[in-house]
Parts: sequence; structure tokens; C-alpha cells
Amino acid sequence: MAELTTADISEARAAINGTLIETPTLSMQSDRWRAILPDLASGTIKLELFQQAGSFKARGAYLGISRLSEAEKTNGVVAASGGNHAMAVAWAAQKLGVSAKITIPKAADPLRIEGCRTSGAEVVLCEDIVEAFAVMEDSAAHEGRVMMHPFEGRHMTLGSATCGAEFVAAHPEVDLFVVPVGGGGLISGMAAAIKLAKPDATVIGVEPFGADSMYRSLKAGAPVRLETISTIADSLASPLAMPYSFEVAQRYVDEIVRVEDDALRAAMRSYQDILRLTAEPACAAALAALCGPLRTRAEGRHVGIIACGSNVSLARYHALLDG
Repeated sequence: MAELTTADISEARAAINGTLIETPTLSMQSDRWRAILPDLASGTIKLELFQQAGSFKARGAYLGISRLSEAEKTNGVVAASGGNHAMAVAWAAQKLGVSAKITIPKAADPLRIEGCRTSGAEVVLCEDIVEAFAVMEDSAAHEGRVMMHPFEGRHMTLGSATCGAEFVAAHPEVDLFVVPVGGGGLISGMAAAIKLAKPDATVIGVEPFGADSMYRSLKAGAPVRLETISTIADSLASPLAMPYSFEVAQRYVDEIVRVEDDALRAAMRSYQDILRLTAEPACAAALAALCGPLRTRAEGRHVGIIACGSNVSLARYHALLDG
């Protein structure tokens, strides 16, 4: 059973203390926000895009690699990803003195590919994510490397729980949290930490309509695999939910809402116009939901949203906005 306790989360926070960043929060009460936000009691953003390796993924990756046996560390790790997880595993492995191999699609943002290489990882370019996973599995089978899944696993959920615990501790007034959802690693950990600390809080996840595996899974009562994916938010484009993160999300998440890609683009522009932040689509998802499907329900609430990462090159950023 996927059970997390406050003691588990406290232990995880102690394990990352001094290495991972307790990311800052920012009030959304400047006049610039008033043109786009609902009438909130207060609004706060947790700026997880300032985390090590540029996203929340660094928390779980570091926890996972740090807890390997000495033999496993000697053999190294391998991860298949075209997104933030690739950079997080490369960074965490370098930090812990462990060899890392990253299998990544050729079409991935060059900033992410170069970021993995800069962190000292061996990068294997693949035709697509399907081949990347096949190469990862082959490496694990024949080289003995430990596979680091992009979202599924206790360490990934616990890593995200440290982020949720920080948010609640810094802003106990927040009673509605809005969190992006890809595979489920972020929402599961965030929701568990929030609900354990503040049971009456509301936790709502956000997915693109074209990659809504968690939305469909919660409706079905079991993990669901999508046949197709269509969204600009590659960091949220998981084709399936998986048992561990799904079970935790099912227990603690109140609801999942969905947004269109155009809403993600609008939120990206808002981050640029208001804060001068270059947000990737996944990073903008919570803001898109707050200004869209959650607009009425958020009125009068103390709202906390998370800006989860921003590993996007300027060329890719502008191409996404141009649609």
C-alpha cells in the first residue's frame, strides 16, 4: 500500500536539506495580476522553477539515487526522458558521484540535452521516447544500471512531498492548492504533504486535455493508459498513470481539471508580461487553471499555485507560443 506519513516526509526533508533549495514563494497581489486573476483573498506562487536542475524533479531524483546501495551506486543509473527528469537525474548523479546514462529523443529541447551533458551524464540520442525507453531497459539489463523512472516510485512522491510541506509551512493560510499533473509524481507527493498537514485544504490537479491520464484514471478508479497524446506541454505528456503515484493521488487529491493548449500559452505570456519569467507550458499549467476552469471557485479563497519548472530554450519557447 502506498502510505506516507509526516515522519517519512520529515525524514526526506532532512535528507535533502542543504543540497536542494527551499524554493521561494511570491505574492500575487501586485496590480499587474488584477487584470487576469479572479478576486482572491490571497494568491501565492511557489517558484519551484528555481530548484536545482530547474525543476521539482531534482528532489525525487536526489532522494532516489542517495538511497541506492553501494553496489547499485557503483553500477550507476539510467533514465529515459525528454524533459526535466533527464536533467534532474544527471544533476543528482553528478552530485552524488554516481555514473548516469540518459537516453533522450533527438527532438528534445537542445537546452535539456546540453544540460545533461554539462552535468557529466552520458547522453544517448534516440529516434523517439519509445526507443529511449528500450535503450534504457537494455542498459539496465546488460550494464546493471538502476532505472530511474520519471515519476513512479516512493522516492519521487516523497521528493514532491518535501515541496508540499515547504509550501504549507511557509503559507498556512492557503486553503486551495493548484498543482500541474504529468505522470503523477508531483501531485501525489504535494497532495499527501498538504493533506497530512492541513486536512481541510483543497488540492486540485491540472492536466492538458490532450494528456489527461490522471483525470481519466481517477474517473475509472484505476490507472489508465492513453492511446494518443497531443499537447504542447511535453513535461505533462505522460501516456499513463501508474499504481504507486495513482494510489497516493486517489487518496489525497480532490479533483483534476483540464486546460487547452491555448490556455497554457496565455499563462506563459502572463508569466512573461508580469514577472518576466520564461515559463515552459507545464510551469504555466496551474496559472492557466486558476484563470480558467477554477476561476469562480477560487474567488475569496487563499490560493497557492506551483510554477514547477522552466527548462526551455528561447527558440523552443517562442515556437510554442507561435503555435
